Amino acid sequence: MKTGQKQRVAILGSTGSIGTNTLDVIARHPERFEVAALTAATQVDVMLAQVARFKPRIAIMASEEHGRALAEKIKQSGLPTVVAAGPAAIESIASDENIDTVMAAIVGAAGLAPCLAAARAGKRLLLANKEALVVGGQLFMHAVRDGGATLLPIDSEHSAIFQCLPEDPATWSARIDRIHLTSSGGPFRQLPLSELASVTPEQACAHPNFAMGRKISVDSATMMNKALEVIEARWLFDLAPEQIEVVVHPQQIIHSMVEFTDASVLAQLGTPDMRVPIAYGLSWPERIESGAARLDFSRLAGLHFEAPSREQFPGLFLSWDALQAPEGTTAVLNAANEIAVAAFLERRIGFADIHAVNASTLADVVPTALASLTDLLGLDAAARRAAEAEVRRRTR
Repeated sequence: MKTGQKQRVAILGSTGSIGTNTLDVIARHPERFEVAALTAATQVDVMLAQVARFKPRIAIMASEEHGRALAEKIKQSGLPTVVAAGPAAIESIASDENIDTVMAAIVGAAGLAPCLAAARAGKRLLLANKEALVVGGQLFMHAVRDGGATLLPIDSEHSAIFQCLPEDPATWSARIDRIHLTSSGGPFRQLPLSELASVTPEQACAHPNFAMGRKISVDSATMMNKALEVIEARWLFDLAPEQIEVVVHPQQIIHSMVEFTDASVLAQLGTPDMRVPIAYGLSWPERIESGAARLDFSRLAGLHFEAPSREQFPGLFLSWDALQAPEGTTAVLNAANEIAVAAFLERRIGFADIHAVNASTLADVVPTALASLTDLLGLDAAARRAAEAEVRRRTR
């Protein structure tokens, strides 16, 4: 990208929360960014509105059916945007030579192939897709290295760590002693253990600080979201598992911390707003206005910290076990958890059964050699079958 040229951005998953927040930040800086491509799964009308406002060169829907629906509406509107559909089209735009920056915000395993394509093509890759690291792990990081991509984390906790580190990753290993990922503790941080078995989906989805999707809300309640973040951090910052710690911080003002070898600690603070890490990823190594509210220190109450309880949150501790196990075990954990949470939300199993399904699947599915994306997706499918079998055994 030439100096002074607008950064051409492709947003994979533009109709979701990360995608819409990315568009909000971009809209604040029209002189710096151009929306070149948008992709979405099923929300045709939302995509149409985004196309009308940002006029990307191409808009891609995940299925042919939704692609045809979008194409018809764009034709009726007289907009010049080209419409495509299907996973291959999404993967192609992620590596397109006319794209500088890829926001990878597709949820689930469907986002893994485009992330790999963007990495291999050497893009500036803003990573909000957990599966790239939790499932892809070493394969993905090799693609980043070999393709010469610039990998910038968008999860608020990982962005916080990244913001506390020197710009040169070559200096990290000699300086970092450990990192501390913060967690709200979810809605059951203080719930008596005897009451966990009777938790309902409605209770699990009632996060104390945020309105989130149902799956991520349950993950917050079990702290499996933090387990997956531990795995991501291991790969993002090239750390040993024992260098990663989790601390419960209910106020969520400190988004994470780095403890250095001299015992000093740097933390990133701010109001909880995803536009901050998005703006940092788009502008790095500079900073731009994000639209987030300013932190008012005069109105802050005390900041509280505590260690997570193994009894209250057993799922969290599976992350360290998985990282010490054969390569691919983290992909098994991710797949099992998705099946278990879906079963809980469908009221097929209880809240405490989520951990039991995850632990059982880890014991039953042991990865073998993984050399390709096909191998990883096969392992993911095997883990889902094993988890579903365990769910059936526990169905009430």
